[in-house]
Amino acid sequence: MPNSKQKILIVDDEPINLKVLNNILKDIYKLIFAKSGTEALRLIEKEKPDLILLDVMMPEMTGYEVCQHLKQNPLYKTIPIIFVTALNDAVDEAKGLNIGAVDYISKPVTPAVVKARVKTHLSLVDIDELKRTRLQVIQRLGRAAEYKDNETGMHVMRMSHYSKVIALAYGHSAKEADALFLAAPMHDIGKIGIPDSIMLKPGKLTDEEFVIMQKHPEIGAEILGESDSDLIELAKIVAMTHHEKWDGTGYPNQLKGTDIPIEGRIVALADVFDALTSVRPYKEAWPVQKALELIHSQKSKHFDPELVDLFESQLDKIIEIKNRWKD
Repeated sequence: MPNSKQKILIVDDEPINLKVLNNILKDIYKLIFAKSGTEALRLIEKEKPDLILLDVMMPEMTGYEVCQHLKQNPLYKTIPIIFVTALNDAVDEAKGLNIGAVDYISKPVTPAVVKARVKTHLSLVDIDELKRTRLQVIQRLGRAAEYKDNETGMHVMRMSHYSKVIALAYGHSAKEADALFLAAPMHDIGKIGIPDSIMLKPGKLTDEEFVIMQKHPEIGAEILGESDSDLIELAKIVAMTHHEKWDGTGYPNQLKGTDIPIEGRIVALADVFDALTSVRPYKEAWPVQKALELIHSQKSKHFDPELVDLFESQLDKIIEIKNRWKD
């Protein structure tokens, strides 16, 4: 059964139409009503409904105008709007969908149709909210790990953007590049399991301390665990492989060349560039040119040679990101 707390705003200037929809939906959802577009906009500010059933032909302000007004407001543009109207011409329907409505129900309404359409679109709202919540958790965990050695957390923002730029240059689709952008903040989640005495040490680590530090990819993979989420699985790959090196001398599994997943190779390059050009407890920020020289010297050693070339070709975008997300 749908969540009884889900709130629907029904907007129609004809009381009989409000009564009909009330009778259909009152036992399932919390309903609020408005008899004009102006009244609807006032109510939305107070109530913020989960879905709006909106008449089109109303005096003073039409449903189309109400819809356009809401879609221009970042606070309300994600609220799904279903037009409920006697207009049933294909042109009218297309107009409603083009300005942002998710569906169209023709009058006189059929109870089964109203219930089905409302349930469908509220389910999509729930799915979107779940995706947003999951993404926020992932981003916050990435920030939590970064607070161990970078209090601003801007490192994860920059290197995520760098990773997306490199992925697009490599030939990833926009969807694939966006997925990497969202997963990249989790690359160092395993640092949560590394003692502060090592993470915050201002000088060079001892051999024993470095052995402990090298455990953070595996700790990260363990934290992320097994998941049916493609995004979390991608984050796990990144966490586990971003310290592998092209020549096989990396850790934790000494993977070599293309045995290293492309996502790990991309994040490795993005991560190192940002680490070099940022202040750390053990170093000052390097100038960009000096960082580029080191990266170029590590071509075919630490880094995938093709990715180094692509990175250098995208340098204008990289510098723009660096300047935008300063510590």
